[in-house]
Amino acid sequence: MEGFINFLKPPGMTSHDAVGLVRRVLHEKHVGHAGTLDPGAAGVLPIAVGKAARLIEYLDNVSKSYRAEMLLGVETDSGDDTGKVTEWAEDFEMPDIQKVESVFRDFTGNIAQVPPAHSAIKINGRRACDLLRQGIKVDIPSRRVEIHSLRLLEKDDTKRTLLFDVDCSKGTYIRSLCQDMGQALGIPSTMSFLVRTAVGKFQLSEAVSVEELKELGEGVLLNPEEYIGHIRRYNINPKRRNAFCNGLSSDDRSFDGGSCSQDKIILRVYAQNEFLGIGHYDRKNKTIVPDKVLAVNS
Repeated sequence: MEGFINFLKPPGMTSHDAVGLVRRVLHEKHVGHAGTLDPGAAGVLPIAVGKAARLIEYLDNVSKSYRAEMLLGVETDSGDDTGKVTEWAEDFEMPDIQKVESVFRDFTGNIAQVPPAHSAIKINGRRACDLLRQGIKVDIPSRRVEIHSLRLLEKDDTKRTLLFDVDCSKGTYIRSLCQDMGQALGIPSTMSFLVRTAVGKFQLSEAVSVEELKELGEGVLLNPEEYIGHIRRYNINPKRRNAFCNGLSSDDRSFDGGSCSQDKIILRVYAQNEFLGIGHYDRKNKTIVPDKVLAVNS
């Protein structure tokens, strides 16, 4: 039993809980997930089962999409509406659409972002949220993330909310984005709703619910090859198939690295259309090196 699951995580369930559910339903211990979702958030959570769990790390670099609601007038220590209120603004004027869209444009592209302290981000090997619970002050450095697009869907002056869609790179925290955009508007803000609508090729419209998982069982498993298509394909000499499956490198002096200047180029390796696993091209030694072999030796 192996494959990916496009799981629809409901609010209130942790990503770890989702993995435990899949283990119980499918009776398979080798299960992992990509792209942790906060317990209060819902949406797409890719889960890998069996040998496919070895491929989960290759989903880390794909883009993600979210639909989020931003509540103006309130800021919390966690960045969402479950946290402790740290700032409150009662009398303020809701910004007009032109101002909101101007701020959205300013936050589109490569930006600096400080992840929220109430998160699973590691500080010296320990999760920031765990340190906070122990009363240890957390200082998280900023990092660069890519906001591919921001689209305003609705501005509700009565509820004092902005509903928007965002496409972004891995490592982007929508809670931090809401707080930062609120500061740019001059109004304390927090995230009041979040649903992840896509992780790479995993789409919300195709995600399976808890009930569907229990009903269909292994029928929900997807072919993992279809979801790692962002990795370059490489066709190895069929005579080197068994060598690759045995963990042996293969020379390739004619490999075209294209515009990529990296010394290590990750590859999906095939032999006559049979998916063997993940390898990489070692530019220095001009060899194809196996990393994660899924096929068995013949």
